[in-house]
Amino acid sequence: MTRWLPDHVWIERGEEDSPIARRVRESLPGVPTTIAGDVRRAEPAGLEAFAAGKRRLVLQRHRGGFLQHCPAGTPGLVCCNYLVVDLVSNCPYDCSYCFLQDYLGNNPALKAFTNPGDALAEIDAVLRAHPERDFRIGTGELADSLALDPITGLTGELVPFFARHRNATLELKTKSDCVDNLLHLDPRGRVVVSWSVNATAICAEDEAGTASLGERLAAARRVQAAGYRVGFHFDPLIEHPGWEEGYRDTVALIAAAVDARRIAWISLGSLRLTPTLRTAMRARPQSTQVLSAELVPSPDGKARVWRGLRTKMYRTIQGYLREAFPNAPTYLCMEPAAVWQNVRGEAPSDREVAARLAAGVAR
Repeated sequence: MTRWLPDHVWIERGEEDSPIARRVRESLPGVPTTIAGDVRRAEPAGLEAFAAGKRRLVLQRHRGGFLQHCPAGTPGLVCCNYLVVDLVSNCPYDCSYCFLQDYLGNNPALKAFTNPGDALAEIDAVLRAHPERDFRIGTGELADSLALDPITGLTGELVPFFARHRNATLELKTKSDCVDNLLHLDPRGRVVVSWSVNATAICAEDEAGTASLGERLAAARRVQAAGYRVGFHFDPLIEHPGWEEGYRDTVALIAAAVDARRIAWISLGSLRLTPTLRTAMRARPQSTQVLSAELVPSPDGKARVWRGLRTKMYRTIQGYLREAFPNAPTYLCMEPAAVWQNVRGEAPSDREVAARLAAGVAR
């Protein structure tokens, strides 16, 4: 198992005895710890602030609401009605294309919030208020869902909570192989562990610090054996020499590793960069072929691979998936109805996509 360790832990004064703070301190007995009234002191500055922030762990109370609609729900794009709950901010991994290097540029220290109970109470109220709906909720928007779990033990609170609710499914999205804490918990069909995957060349060159593709798939096999459903996200798809073979090989590796009958969903999404993200990527001392991609502006302000190539990539990889996993639900992420129509011959509504995924219906 790939285990991340911080150089320093900062704890907001008053949160020292929170369950997460106690678990972190027990897991990291040799790591220096500072208790501070103002944990903003932990925020690094300068050109290397984002990289430095990934080596500092801040434990602090989150003030305000936790649950929100996924940012993919942009007008003009087909959405799967996904909800996100942010329990951690920033990620110890360093993928070249990660939007966090722009989005969290001014507060890059890695943070774990010490009051997840407040988040669960907020979710519980929503689920009780809408018993007729089936919610899909993920924790992997501003962080990797499992990268910190070996030291925070957060899944020990999340999995039992969702196992008790019949109208919600939790998705834990990761590029890690940190699944040990999940194996003794019973998800009762309400938890999906999903992996962001790519061609092996992209995993090796553009996803620094993450588990290898083989390690991710070995972890997927382990959680399936423990009773979980799994998911896979081919996002972002990146054009590179031999991309057709690269993505075909990844699909084949997944098919060889897991039970196709227990795949909850598979998504496809194209590379998309905001202007400020491209600027942030160029400013960092890392070489990546991502910045050489031919991108064009889109109505939502992001630059995407031009539609002809996107359509070709989607159709090609969708073909691999349908052959390998004919009964697995698949969908496109952050694409307009016209692209859905060109790729899949349909333009479903947001509700239709959400209902299919909740019901596990392939299309």
